[in-house]
Amino acid sequence: GRIVRAPEGARVALLALGTRLSEALKAADLLEAEGIAVTVADARFAKPLDAAMILDLAANHEVLVTLEEGSVGGFGAMVLHLLAERGALDAGRVRVRTLTLPDSYQDHNAPDAMYAEAGLDAAGILNTVKAALPERKAGQSGRLRLA
Repeated sequence: GRIVRAPEGARVALLALGTRLSEALKAADLLEAEGIAVTVADARFAKPLDAAMILDLAANHEVLVTLEEGSVGGFGAMVLHLLAERGALDAGRVRVRTLTLPDSYQDHNAPDAMYAEAGLDAAGILNTVKAALPERKAGQSGRLRLA
């Protein structure tokens, strides 16, 4: 994988597989306009996973969102399996969300409309991130530290 954008103090990491990378970058722009710094990573390949990059994203962000044009049980599930297997979720310091195409029939439509319906456009990504972000208490710093 490769890190495409890595601002200092990022609370959120977006890990995209495939063409959702452009929407991840748009969502990062929208979130940063609201004062939420976002790391954007390009998985580049579903297999093999870049375990070191994924573990680093989970260790250094409050929220990790995977994005893919696949279905439930695909790339996001593999990332969750890796995180669980390596104990990266044990401390409860990162909230992980997986965005996929729905596991149901989608009516035919323009691709942009179908991605929006699935929450795989910039607005859907933004909503997912904002719903997952933990509330901040006064004086809390931006980046988490693992003991």
